[in-house]
Amino acid sequence: MTSKQRAYLKSLAADLEPVFQIGKGSLTPEVTEAVAEAFNRKELIKVAVLKNCFDDPNELGSMLAERTQSQLVQVIGRKIVLYKESREHKKIELPR
Repeated sequence: MTSKQRAYLKSLAADLEPVFQIGKGSLTPEVTEAVAEAFNRKELIKVAVLKNCFDDPNELGSMLAERTQSQLVQVIGRKIVLYKESREHKKIELPR
């Protein structure tokens, strides 16, 4: 992913509300599966890491991206933004 594409996705994510929250249970298989299923409907997902989760949001973002075969767009504070291109429901056209 180029920096131009990443910047474009960041601008789209600015208005998104978090779809999932990671709490004190950290990154459970259920959360991972729910995020993976959400990529069937959306290409860009924002995840909130609650204050009672003591894991590093950067590490959680990397693990979640790896487990869902998505790309980590950014981690700002306790918010993680992930992107995964959809074949059936493609709505986001990335700049070249």
